[in-house]
Amino acid sequence: MLGSTIEKLRAAAREADDASGFFAAMYARVTDRVQAAITDGRFDDGERMARFTRTFADWYLGPRDGSRARPACWKAADDVSSDRRLLIVQHLLLGINAHVNHDLPQVVVELAAGESSLGVIQPDFEAMNDILAETQPDVLRDLGRVSGWTQLAVSRGGGRVFNFSLNRARAQAWQSAHRLHRLDANARNSEVADLDGLVTVLAHLITRPSAPVPWLLAIPRWLEHDDPRVVTSRLLGHLA
Repeated sequence: MLGSTIEKLRAAAREADDASGFFAAMYARVTDRVQAAITDGRFDDGERMARFTRTFADWYLGPRDGSRARPACWKAADDVSSDRRLLIVQHLLLGINAHVNHDLPQVVVELAAGESSLGVIQPDFEAMNDILAETQPDVLRDLGRVSGWTQLAVSRGGGRVFNFSLNRARAQAWQSAHRLHRLDANARNSEVADLDGLVTVLAHLITRPSAPVPWLLAIPRWLEHDDPRVVTSRLLGHLA
């Protein structure tokens, strides 16, 4: 069903020798959980959700194997993948920013081609929020093994904040998909270009927050493992 997609994501993570493997590792685990949810019949249309998941992953994997152009927002993430001054969480947020804010709306529109509205896929789109919420504790637990400060953050409600932020991002992506779905090809291309520019700006804000945040981030960075391969292996969890 999704075995080959999970393996491609796992391979992308394991082959990386920098922070680009972090998001791939987390993505592989989420996709593995989606496959289990499909098997358990948790979606209205499991076959469509499998197709959705494969297509979504292709938007991430494509720029890496040359089958898709690399958007500016992904370039912004890739350009700092070797920067070890950034927190592990910052690298993960860069991937989430590009894949959810930029890629996801376009995948929704692509799979809804020919439909009068996006309503047909909305229930399964929203059901995905539950899957993400269920995966989060496992990912944060393993993240805590290579990023000591995250344990404290989670105990103080950081996990709930992260989940809320991700749900907000997915809700924004759904709204973006509605805008794109109503446009003709030329207008859609223009809207996508504007979207890429906005998401790229968000990427720069993630990597270069205003003072005094950079000084404060230097402290938790001391509590993180410095070997990106070890971090990726931890984030892969049972898929390592």
